[in-house]
Amino acid sequence: MPLFVTEHTHPADRCPAHNPQMASGLLAIIHGAGSAGIKIHGDAVTNKQHHLYIILEAPSEEAVRKYFAPFAQMGTLSVNPASHCEEVVARGAC
Repeated sequence: MPLFVTEHTHPADRCPAHNPQMASGLLAIIHGAGSAGIKIHGDAVTNKQHHLYIILEAPSEEAVRKYFAPFAQMGTLSVNPASHCEEVVARGAC
């Protein structure tokens, strides 16, 4: 399956972590990704910067955008095709 890196950002005043219901709903999306055929390799939020990064495998970019659409409602969502470092080195270019 193709590899992707997603980035979600939101303004500090719209941070979902401030709302327990919203926060648990977004965690449920991340934890339930497998049911949508998406394999999450890792996620991280940069402290005090309101950026969430997720490294994942999915059938297509469209599948990623559709599944993570709720994140876009609170800010931005970018989905970028990616490669593992070994693959980049093997082909000799990013």
